[in-house]
Amino acid sequence: MPLIESRAPSEPIVLFRRWYEEAERAGALQPDAMTLATAGPRCTPSARMVLFKGIEDGSFLFYSNYESRKGRDLVANRKAALVFYWSVTRHQVRVSGTVRRISRAASLDYFHSRPRGAQLSALASRQSRVVASRGVLAKAVADLDRRYPAAVPIPADWGGYALRPAWIEFWENRADRLHDRLRYVRLPAGVWRSERLAP
Repeated sequence: MPLIESRAPSEPIVLFRRWYEEAERAGALQPDAMTLATAGPRCTPSARMVLFKGIEDGSFLFYSNYESRKGRDLVANRKAALVFYWSVTRHQVRVSGTVRRISRAASLDYFHSRPRGAQLSALASRQSRVVASRGVLAKAVADLDRRYPAAVPIPADWGGYALRPAWIEFWENRADRLHDRLRYVRLPAGVWRSERLAP
């Protein structure tokens, strides 16, 4: 369906969910992969792929180590951006806004829903820090597996983030480079204004 204003929903989250589900149905390799872009205190940009973990109260959720590069950037500068790209449906979504940490209880619930191996890896890895070798990490995971035969404790420096969008842009590939771009901008009253952008 062409991205036409008269056919687009008034709420961008509705359109995002529609496109996300289309990508899943179309067999996108990993539809939950998104680029997270941050900038530290010196405004140096940094981008990496992270996993999208849902939408809560209109905010996009992801999880990470608080002491990682992204975590340190977000302490210095809470502004961040996300990009989703699903080549199979020829759609891109850009999201820009402000990030906050989610509650410890919510982080704990998600942590314990993860596979045991992922829990152990999160506990063993001080993300973004230099390590001597992969063997060092593998040994740390094995040691923690023996130390915690039942429940794995959540790392003190690990948890969830929520990005509240200031704007969301939807891009749809069209013939002859005449692509469709529709941006939703959040107004002070909490409602959204949509506007067409030149491709």
